[in-house]
Amino acid sequence: MEYNLEVEKLTKKYQDFKLNNVNILLPKGKILGFVGVNGSGKTTTIKAILDLIKVDNGVVKIFGKNNKKLTKLDKENIGVVLDDSFFTHVLNIDDINELMKNFYSTWDEKLFYKYIKKFKIPKDKVLKDFSSGMKMKIKIICAISHKSKLLILDEPTNGLDPVFRYEILDIFNDYVKNGENSIFISSHITTDLDYIADEIIFINDGKILLNITKKEFKEDFGILECLPEDFNKYDIKDYERYLKYKNAYLLFTTNKKEFKKKYPTSEIKSASIEEVMLMFIKGVKV
Repeated sequence: MEYNLEVEKLTKKYQDFKLNNVNILLPKGKILGFVGVNGSGKTTTIKAILDLIKVDNGVVKIFGKNNKKLTKLDKENIGVVLDDSFFTHVLNIDDINELMKNFYSTWDEKLFYKYIKKFKIPKDKVLKDFSSGMKMKIKIICAISHKSKLLILDEPTNGLDPVFRYEILDIFNDYVKNGENSIFISSHITTDLDYIADEIIFINDGKILLNITKKEFKEDFGILECLPEDFNKYDIKDYERYLKYKNAYLLFTTNKKEFKKKYPTSEIKSASIEEVMLMFIKGVKV
């Protein structure tokens, strides 16, 4: 299998936080969802991947090359969307096009204006007059329009209305269909990742707690809600974690099929990414 992104034993120490031995593999043609609560290490990992910070240990490879040895063309093949805008606020759409055309040899002007028209972005307004959601649209369009092979996205759908979010997610799905492009997407909107991600990595307190394909996630992970009086009828060997929630208990299992066989009358459902995060952070391990 070929990978557009490889991270091995990545470690970064701060005074009050440590990114601890992080490993990531992103194959070509796949979308990897990177999830975790605020302060868990998502942004630090992205900065390390982009060589924006000095790490204490570990290796990052992009397109099979050490991220410190990428050529100009290699860097042009990476599309990045971060929270901070990289454009001055006095630019309009035509100004951005001219800037990007001069910066990227791979810039596709027709594709850029196609998306500008598709998402009804005014060409005469300057960036400072756009909403935060509209600015995010422009950043995403720019990342796609220089024909990058790897997109690295930090909260790309934050601030977007639901309709546009799903339009963007469909664009992301189309983007990887050629089997060569990949997306690394960090997001706290877990429903987006439920929709598009092929693989999920869950990081908490600087450590990877879960690294699993979406297929395994959907097939194996289950949540059962039961009343307090029914809690003890379930053998603790049949689930990994539980959480007391309002007037009920939630049980989490990584073997949904076997659980169903043993308790056929119990209604166990597939776990969402958000529910699994909740279980790993707040749940009681048995």
